[in-house]
Amino acid sequence: MSHSSHSKPMKYKKILLKISGESFGNGLSSFESATNIVKEIAQLHKQEVQIGLVIGAGNIVRGSYLEKQGIARVAGDDMGMLATVINSILLQELLQKEDVPSIVLTPKMIEGIGEVYNHRKCLEYLKKNIIIFSGGTGHPYFTTDTASALRAVEMQAECFFKATKVDGVYDDDPIKNPKAHKFDFLTYQDILSRQYRVMDLTAISFCMENSLPVCVFDLMTYGNLTRAIKGENPGTWIANSKP
Repeated sequence: MSHSSHSKPMKYKKILLKISGESFGNGLSSFESATNIVKEIAQLHKQEVQIGLVIGAGNIVRGSYLEKQGIARVAGDDMGMLATVINSILLQELLQKEDVPSIVLTPKMIEGIGEVYNHRKCLEYLKKNIIIFSGGTGHPYFTTDTASALRAVEMQAECFFKATKVDGVYDDDPIKNPKAHKFDFLTYQDILSRQYRVMDLTAISFCMENSLPVCVFDLMTYGNLTRAIKGENPGTWIANSKP
């Protein structure tokens, strides 16, 4: 990273970051990659960026897979939401190791774990703590992407950062098709009309309604999140117009 990029000020001071559950390996077998992510998040927190976190649960349970096995969607989604709570507790532990205070918020009461989400308290907590929004929206049929978009708007985040296994949005699966084209920028409408599989359409339309810019990037490369927060483009930006 060049010196100029180092000294560049943060463009965004309040963000929501969505991390895929797969960054915690398969099950909870390996969190080496997660440790890197947490180190970068900790650095940003120490530079006074207010951060809300949402973690998926694809490493533990996948509702779509359960549905194929004949498990009711509502039951599968409940399992998925509980699995995000498991990942959130792990995330809190990893942040603790970096001396960063964090608070786990849940949409419904889970005795002894975190606190039930309260909008005013959340804004207050954000001033000194990283907030981990666990348990999705608390309702079935909504993905963690939609929960992330909702919490981002509620916490008045300036941007929604979606960290995935790929380095942006492509017109086809880049793993299956090496000729797939990567986009630097897309409008929300592009994604809605062409149905690119970057996040579910409920989340995208919610971001569009609330003019919340989205940045999709690969979290496994250390420094990508910092670059994105400085307004650079490590992946694909999604907004009404180019940032």
